[in-house]
Amino acid sequence: MKVNQHMSVSFDVQGKVAVVTGGAGVLCAAMCRALAGAGARVVVLDLFAGPAEALAAELGNGAIGLACNVLEKDSLEAAAQHVMAKFGRIDILVNGAGGNKPQASTNAEQKFFDLPADAVQWVFNLNFIGTLLPSQVFGKIMAEQKSGVIVNISSMNAFRPLTRIPAYSAAKAAVSNFTQWLAVHMAQEYSTEIRVNAIAPGFFLTEQNRFLLTDKETGKLTARGKTIIAHTPQNRFGTPEDLLGTLLWLVSPASAFVTGVVVPVDGGFSVYSGV
Repeated sequence: MKVNQHMSVSFDVQGKVAVVTGGAGVLCAAMCRALAGAGARVVVLDLFAGPAEALAAELGNGAIGLACNVLEKDSLEAAAQHVMAKFGRIDILVNGAGGNKPQASTNAEQKFFDLPADAVQWVFNLNFIGTLLPSQVFGKIMAEQKSGVIVNISSMNAFRPLTRIPAYSAAKAAVSNFTQWLAVHMAQEYSTEIRVNAIAPGFFLTEQNRFLLTDKETGKLTARGKTIIAHTPQNRFGTPEDLLGTLLWLVSPASAFVTGVVVPVDGGFSVYSGV
């Protein structure tokens, strides 16, 4: 087989069934489009049916959109039953659901000592439990199949905790640790053909953080935005498209001997000391 033919086969996900939680969000919607563009049959899971169904209609190729709450096992199991009834298997799970909450962040008005426990718990649950529960529900199907790929979404916060967001940093550190644990567990207990990895995005402009990093009126960088760019050797924020090559590598046979890793996609932020 010629090298170019071999590479085409290595990155092939044609016909694979890919479930994406948080699928209608900015970054995960780009991932859904990439997976569908590569020939996968995508299942868009989102908290609300409307955005999930709209994206699925855009994707085509048999894609479906379902409402699903990643913090409710019954909701996840109902989604899994729907997917299995339609496709008969699940090859890829992308755990993309996550996020932060202002009430769990420190600022001039809200000191660390006053952070409400329920807000911290909400952030931890959404990011960590919202990764663990889908991994249980869809991972069980992979265990029965003896094959599958799980990709979790970690963060730069897991490498280097950032100021102001202790709950989000701790939750994403838990996601990275869980990724490593689950990779070993699935390979040793169920099948060496089940792999678990994670992507750790650097700083991407989304609707959630845009006005933390850029001024709402002028569009210029805030002090925090300037600090991030100054510590990013590639001198820019990421775009959703920057994640797609890594995603397609991790879900395809091209990474067949890769499991338990957390891949930073950060323009060099995680390796720059500042001097």
